[in-house]
Amino acid sequence: MDIATIVGIILGFGLVGTAMVQSTVNLSGGVLTFVEPASLMIVLGGTIAATAIAFPLAEVLRLVANLKAVFSGEQEKNAEVLEEIVGMADVSRKGSAELEKSIDTVKNPFFRDGIQMIVDGLGEEDIRYILETRVDNRALREQAEANVFKTMGSVAPAFGMVGTLVGLVAMLYGMAEAASGGAGGAGKDPASALGSAMGLALITTLYGALFANLMFNPIATKLKSRIEKRNISQNMVIEGVILLKNKKHPLLVREHLNSFLPPKEWKRDAA
Repeated sequence: MDIATIVGIILGFGLVGTAMVQSTVNLSGGVLTFVEPASLMIVLGGTIAATAIAFPLAEVLRLVANLKAVFSGEQEKNAEVLEEIVGMADVSRKGSAELEKSIDTVKNPFFRDGIQMIVDGLGEEDIRYILETRVDNRALREQAEANVFKTMGSVAPAFGMVGTLVGLVAMLYGMAEAASGGAGGAGKDPASALGSAMGLALITTLYGALFANLMFNPIATKLKSRIEKRNISQNMVIEGVILLKNKKHPLLVREHLNSFLPPKEWKRDAA
């Protein structure tokens, strides 16, 4: 579970919600003044519709899976992967037969595939090319998924402005009818009609800004950050597989792979 994501969302919406409560304490509707289904429909409905137009259906349907990934956090830390690679270095020096027996004990699937390539007798250049191609294509796929949320973050404020225009149009027509005494404005308080329509306009803008800046854009940034971290992790695995292919000593493997970690996480214990 990614605690930072949960804390950030709770803190963000909590502070905004507190401000809403304090600003409406003297109003009859209280904080429910900020609850406007029509505004929500314009912002969320329009954002989802625009996203469906911009991206293939398969990528749009993966929104829920990507949200789950954002909240789940990292499953495996680079330091743990490094230790797993170093642990296999001793085995690789005993030969491919021993390495093959240990494949099932490897937790990291990307590292497991690399070991399988060593066992299958692939050359160093082929192993590096195949694994680097997988990293590049995986990053491209995940970047496309992050772009879905980035697009939602861009269009949500735009649909907030659409809602503002809808409210302003309703306000102006209401003022005109009230001034002319038409059927739509007869018996109505012009100030009441003006306030209701203006409220719709501003609340829709508020919804667009909130969803964009507290949900969609931060999630897109989080996904991009995860892509970069996975790139570092998998590049470390590639270097580790090549070192195992060349039967390097575990101490050399450890020192070489430490460069992929922050200095405070460097491993110094003997293998």
